[in-house]
Amino acid sequence: MKLLFEKNVKGSNNFRFPIHDLPEIDLQETLPETHWRETSLGIPELSEVEAVRHFTELSHYAFGVDDGMYPLGSCTMKYNPKINEWAAIQPGFANIHPYQPPETVQGALELMYELQLMLANIGGMTRFSLQPAAGAQGEMAGLMIIRAFHKYNNDEKRNIILIPDSAHGTNPASASVVGFKVREIRSNEKGRVDLEDLKSKLGNDVAGLMLTNPNTLGLFETDILEISELVHKSGGLLYYDGANLNAIMGIARPGDMGFDIVHYNLHKTFATPHGGGGPGAGTVGVKEFLEPFLPNPTIEKMADGTYGFNNNRPLSIGKVKTFYGNFGVCVKAYTYIKSLGMQGIRQACEQAVLNANYLRHHLAEDYDIPYNELCKHEFVATSKKQEQFGIRALDIAKRLIDFGYHPPTIYFPLIVHEAMMFEPTETESKERLDDFIAAMKQIAKECRENPELVKTAPHSTIIKRVDETRAARTPILKFPNNCSDRN
Repeated sequence: MKLLFEKNVKGSNNFRFPIHDLPEIDLQETLPETHWRETSLGIPELSEVEAVRHFTELSHYAFGVDDGMYPLGSCTMKYNPKINEWAAIQPGFANIHPYQPPETVQGALELMYELQLMLANIGGMTRFSLQPAAGAQGEMAGLMIIRAFHKYNNDEKRNIILIPDSAHGTNPASASVVGFKVREIRSNEKGRVDLEDLKSKLGNDVAGLMLTNPNTLGLFETDILEISELVHKSGGLLYYDGANLNAIMGIARPGDMGFDIVHYNLHKTFATPHGGGGPGAGTVGVKEFLEPFLPNPTIEKMADGTYGFNNNRPLSIGKVKTFYGNFGVCVKAYTYIKSLGMQGIRQACEQAVLNANYLRHHLAEDYDIPYNELCKHEFVATSKKQEQFGIRALDIAKRLIDFGYHPPTIYFPLIVHEAMMFEPTETESKERLDDFIAAMKQIAKECRENPELVKTAPHSTIIKRVDETRAARTPILKFPNNCSDRN
């Protein structure tokens, strides 16, 4: 496909300003010569219809959950009901401004206040802040709360955050940004936290443990109550990375497991689409004893029944975002929760777990499943059975594109060699899952009978196999300077 610059036809854009009665301006007298361009802007010339056709054609090459299955493990790329988008574009929500007086945005404040309560109920927490803009910022806010809590208790020697070796990469990164040192906890042979390793690394320098439950292998931490007791006895706090909440929502609550702080990815669990850097919402919730440390301001319901912001909170970690979160994402999450209700939330979770186990069971014959047991919303397979044919996880993922599916997450978690992580989400039908299973089985057959076909995939896309390392390290981010001369 040609770029817009390559479709340039000189003289095809005959746009003219309408006739007007404004006085003419001599630009040479108005602007100094140093401000005059000596070369063309290089803007392509196309007629309106050709420009529209170009961008329409581009849209056909994009892929999203509205196009097909998007089984990105640990990212929960779930379908976004269109009623969520309808709600977010209502004028009373879409056209408000952060600097408006609170009395003019009471509906928006009421929505956020109620959303806080619903999120707290789902997670077994006391209070939530909707301010963080994304999951990683939610992690940062939660870790800042841990640091503020220990400082308040004159226990600043606690500068270590414990993190399992299967954790999301943002966990150690967020801990480092906040100023903590990271101490890694090993996984045992069952893919869960090694309790003996945890015990050996707890001490009076540990500020807390960051944990995803279920973990990134899709396995529930069956020892979670003992883990919680161990961390709390040592004086640390327990932090819940809510990226995998889709596996337990409506069934189990992090607060009941002993977690003190959680963050949710509203743009994962509660249906708002994500990718490409946003938008997102990394809401953070806490138990009652940590409520004073939440970011400023909090949203309160006043004695007279109105809603407003409370900045009079001396122990707060302060703001983590200029304005109060990504409001549109919060509207979508609110609509999603209200549409489903608690019974629907639970049903969505149950269907996600059922789908993942159905997929895991049917792929086990053709692919290695290192932890082949009851999983939650996702599971990890590998290309171990295909390695004898020179096939890697990357090759299988690329070949899957030719069958009309987005590839799964690959090479994560790092503790599994040649990992492929699948998360089918609750909205995928049995028929769709069966088609996906058939595609994966066909690829496994090709690996045995025609491995070169898989190694050179994809074959059906505009851009074929690329050098991904080179693309990441030396990207070409602009069209050549002489683009205006190309015709």
